[in-house]
Order: sequence, then structure tokens, then C-alpha cells
Amino acid sequence: MSDSFLCVRSLNHWFGGLHVINSVDLCCRRGTVMAIIGPNGAGKTTLFNLIAGSLSPVSGTITFEETAIQGLPPHRIAGIGITRTFQASRLFPGMSVLENVMVGRHLRARGGFLKDMAGRFWTAREEDRMLAACMDVLQRLGISDLAEQEARALPFGRQRVVELARALASEPKLLLLDEPACGLNPNETEEMAGLIGRIRDRGTTVLIVEHDMSLVMRISDHVVVLSYGSVIADGTPRDVQANDEVISVYLGAGDNA
Repeated sequence: MSDSFLCVRSLNHWFGGLHVINSVDLCCRRGTVMAIIGPNGAGKTTLFNLIAGSLSPVSGTITFEETAIQGLPPHRIAGIGITRTFQASRLFPGMSVLENVMVGRHLRARGGFLKDMAGRFWTAREEDRMLAACMDVLQRLGISDLAEQEARALPFGRQRVVELARALASEPKLLLLDEPACGLNPNETEEMAGLIGRIRDRGTTVLIVEHDMSLVMRISDHVVVLSYGSVIADGTPRDVQANDEVISVYLGAGDNA
């Protein structure tokens, strides 16, 4: 099986007359961290939304493990193993940390009409399995001591880790992180970098959109640079840093960096 298990080919999308994704090609290899970077308005979030199913492309293909997923609804895409986080917090503030993470775990619940008919014994066993799996995720991310706290009572940096835990609770094969370091202080950013590296090392492929270039260059195996909806560079962090067109874009000569 090929290591390229997410592939985007000739992808196009526009809003009105604005061509926001322009013939984009990229492949994300299994077991790596790939970063999508670019100035504001480059099309990064739109590309994420197309992969996650929030938008349907005008043309082009998105394949995941050799299955075409373009145009599928988000719940179908999540069901086959692609989970995402968002730049803005989307926790349920009145629920505990553990309850928030269990929301993500329900995607992998083994319930159903016939099993529910088996009665309370089955339901209790399934709930115990879900609780154990969610506590394991919290333990791996170092926040198991926060399980019973309300999400709204946590500092912002801890809330970002809870969102990460909720996404991991569904056991994704591919994790999409939309600006995971947004709003974090330097210490929290350093912690987030370590968590992302550990997630990759445990076998989950990570695709991130991020503006913090120090974070991107530190944790990424591969970097794709967008400008005006087109790919202008694609390679290792070292290659991208030395690319003249990327330097021009980020210095303001080629875009509103």
C-alpha cells in the first residue's frame, strides 16, 4: 500500500468570482506531520474545509486510502477516519472535560437498536469501555487530573488540549489541526508541539494549518505553501525555508503577508 494515503488532485473551488483554490495538488504520507502554510487569504482554511467535508469542491478529487471522499458530508468523512479541530474553541462549556471527550468517542461506540434491546447490561459495559478509552486519551495528553472539571473553568491553553483529546477519542487515522497554537503563549506552544509529535509517533498522521512558523518548522516532516489559492512550494521545512518565492511572499512582495 502506498504511503500517500491522502491525495488531492487538480482541486478547484471558488466563491463568486474569487478562485480561492486553484488546481491544488498535494499528497500527505502516512505517519507524518504535514503543514499547510501561507499568508492570510491564501486558501488554507478553505482547503481544510474541502478535505473535512464542510465544502464540496467545484472540481478535482480528494482520495483517502484510495477512496474518493470529495463531496461527502463531514460525518461520513469522520467515520472513515478523518477528524478535525477548529481555530475557534468549540467545547461544550457547561460539560466536564471527560464529557466533552466522550462526545468525540461516540463516533466509535458499538451501540445500535439490537444491542440496546439487550438491556442495561450491554449499555453499562459499552459506557465503561468508552470511559476507559477517553481516560486513556486524557492520560496520554497529561490532563487526566482535569477530567471532572467544567471546560469553561479551564485556562485557554488547557481548553486547546481538551479539544485535541476530543478529536483523538474518535481514533482518527488522519487528524486535521486548524491553527493549534492560536492564542497560546510560548510555553503552551512548546507543549502543543510536543503533543503533536507524540501523536505522530503513536501512528496518527497529522495535517496542520498554522501561522507560527517556528512551530511549523520544528514539528513538520513536509510543508506545502499556498499563495492566492495555488501551491508555490512543496517539500521539507529546509527546502521551503530556502525557496525564493516563499521568501518573497512572506516578505510582502508576492502577497499581503
